[in-house]
Amino acid sequence: MSSWQLIGFGPNGWGALLLTASFMTLAVTITAVLMGALLGAAIAAAKLSGNTALVALGKGYTIIFQGVPELLIIYLIYFGGSSAVSYVAKLFGYDGFVSIPSFLSGTVAVGLICGAYQAEIFRAAYLALSKGELEAATAIGMSGALRFRRIIVPQVLRLAIPALSNVWQLSLKDSALISVTGLAELLRMSQIAAGSTRQYFTFFIAGGAIYLLLTAFSDNIFARAEKRANRSMQPSRLTDA
Repeated sequence: MSSWQLIGFGPNGWGALLLTASFMTLAVTITAVLMGALLGAAIAAAKLSGNTALVALGKGYTIIFQGVPELLIIYLIYFGGSSAVSYVAKLFGYDGFVSIPSFLSGTVAVGLICGAYQAEIFRAAYLALSKGELEAATAIGMSGALRFRRIIVPQVLRLAIPALSNVWQLSLKDSALISVTGLAELLRMSQIAAGSTRQYFTFFIAGGAIYLLLTAFSDNIFARAEKRANRSMQPSRLTDA
């Protein structure tokens, strides 16, 4: 059987399984990035609050999840989390082992890592805001909530888009590490297909090509989002009447 038949959608091809695994990779990455955005916003707010305890908490979070290897965090969440849940279950009379689903543990692990990087992005974007705009909003009587919704959030997101694109790419690649938990994402399915057919080169090249396609597609989306967000910042051009 040729390589094209193996990675195709025929009766003996692995194309459908690889496509399903690609959607699983996207699902993990999207969920983790959204979770990381919420965590990142909260940690950034803590580090900007001026409160000593909250600043220390925010710094500790970013140091831990930026400094500890990603694979170790995944192991800790998957195996350590399952052990913790099993221990709690024993307190209620259940003697069996309770495992955390691979998807849940994987997205939580990648989301925690992603949150540490997004926290620094949001913090830096906030510090780059024009103080004059914030002062003007306060001067005209804008409430804190309205100022946050109408000025801070749009400006921070506009400034953060290029860096968030990098975080997305890192999270997309980090999702491959979840294969150690048995989740049938793209790398895991490539390994299964390669082991079943003994065509390691074919399937690992196919997996790499799919990752590159996902990267190119997401790069295009972020480029469009950045261009759209910066429309109002483009210098106006005067034309002759």
